[in-house]
Amino acid sequence: MIFSLFHNPQHREERAEALVLLRKESLDIYNRLHSIAEDIKFVEDVCQSYPDLPVLPNLRCGAWYVDPKLMRHAGAYFKSTDGHTNNWSFNLRRPNLHLLSTVIHCHGIILVDSTRAGKRMPDALSKTIPIWCSVINKAIRKLYTKDADWDTHFYCPPGVVSAQEQSQIETRLDDWATSLAESSYSLPILPLPLRPMWITPSASTFPRLPPTSEAQFFPIICVSASKQIQEGIERRSQGFAYVQGSGDDHELWGLGLTPQIFWQHQDQLLSATRGTLPEVVKTLVASSPHRQHEDWLKPPTPISKVGGRLLICAIADVPSGLPPHLPNSDDRIAYVIVTNEPTAFDDAVGKDEFERKDVLVLSMQEGKRGQAQFLQTVLPRAVPFIGTYIMGGTKVCICCHNGKDASDTCC
Repeated sequence: MIFSLFHNPQHREERAEALVLLRKESLDIYNRLHSIAEDIKFVEDVCQSYPDLPVLPNLRCGAWYVDPKLMRHAGAYFKSTDGHTNNWSFNLRRPNLHLLSTVIHCHGIILVDSTRAGKRMPDALSKTIPIWCSVINKAIRKLYTKDADWDTHFYCPPGVVSAQEQSQIETRLDDWATSLAESSYSLPILPLPLRPMWITPSASTFPRLPPTSEAQFFPIICVSASKQIQEGIERRSQGFAYVQGSGDDHELWGLGLTPQIFWQHQDQLLSATRGTLPEVVKTLVASSPHRQHEDWLKPPTPISKVGGRLLICAIADVPSGLPPHLPNSDDRIAYVIVTNEPTAFDDAVGKDEFERKDVLVLSMQEGKRGQAQFLQTVLPRAVPFIGTYIMGGTKVCICCHNGKDASDTCC
């Protein structure tokens, strides 16, 4: 009987058709947007439970679930690959140190992300952020405090990370902390250690936090926005199929839609019918100021005092894909991108540019906070990056929102 189920040609054909239908539904933009809307309600419930804590998306996926109006601070960029089994890392190219000033000022933060079918939470929340918290705590103890009670423990979500994997990660934490402490980064003095905490849609209660005056740690609340669905799809009575982690890889299903466009036109998108939605999306994407372009709108300006080895330009002028050569030249080029909207840059030039070794993306807010970030985070990261590429014969293009403020100062 079992043999016939697996080897009957009719059954194999039916199974193949079912898988095709499942994939089609999972990539359907109507299903995706309504699934995201359902998850947003859960994220809003979490935020209401912690009204004093700022909520930040973990880019890129998290940007679909966090209303930009609630974002008083720049987002985070913790990669799941830095938490993948046997690939654990505290990556000095994306140390997320800009979050620490927010943590200190607000006594904690909420980080939002999501993951696709089969997992309760992404590795970014279950391992990358716990690694970050422990390494930061250990580096702070090495630099500033000899307090024996300073907490450097490696906390993991129960039932998600095995004891064996936790033990393997713990053996690497001290080396990562030493690398951070001895790097060119300037770490602020933390009055309290960081501690990760986790919330998923399956939680019956949310963690209770003590009053600020009695707190013994800064909570880093990791919110996995999507409900875990074993098959990845679950029918809803409202006429759509719920897709777990719908915000992930929007290039595959979004028809050019981005989190920025979604939040600007959320009501219009969610009120469209399944049949009219694709046209609505295409119209909104076509009118978006963040749409991609293939050529330089304006060539970068070389800095003559350094022999043209440094160049500056506005982010809006940069082509999608960030070409490896200067226009009309064989000269190789690397990029430093300084922006207060990492997701907007990401959508304008393409998702893979965050991953390239010759591209350094730095987050910097506008105003006085941005000035402090520039000195504490942007310059310490930009200068060695620029020096490495210039010494190797590669020119460096420094880009900011207007091609003047941060670009000129870095030069």
